[in-house]
Amino acid sequence: MKNGEAMTYPLLPPDYKPTEKEEFMNPQMREYFRQKLLNWRAELLKESSETLHHLQEETVPEADVTDRASTETDRFTELRTRDRERKLIAKIDSALRRIDDGVYGYCEDTGEPIGIKRLDARPIATLSIEAQERHERMERTQRED
Repeated sequence: MKNGEAMTYPLLPPDYKPTEKEEFMNPQMREYFRQKLLNWRAELLKESSETLHHLQEETVPEADVTDRASTETDRFTELRTRDRERKLIAKIDSALRRIDDGVYGYCEDTGEPIGIKRLDARPIATLSIEAQERHERMERTQRED
């Protein structure tokens, strides 16, 4: 793509679902996953914004020690959840870059297609199921050493 050129994306029929019968990562399939990732990202950002708004509203300290402890625990849990979501957004952004680079949907270890069912369930996946299982076995072995 040259400077100043806008990327064009194919229109998706409203009922489109990728299948194993079509060419893997054809333009329509890539757009399906791009939209899925963008929608997921927007949802996470909306929840994050709501959390910030909620935390800003709760500035009045609780008089009761137990209530204060409960409020602090709730805040900590919310912030920990938001941190996990922040990391998830980074993975979503990485997946979107892989779509733009033309490598989305292919295993980082083997270069083989990850599989539509796996990508539909976990659109940020970078490894095929087999490679993921190998990776997890290696991690367990290294932890046991």
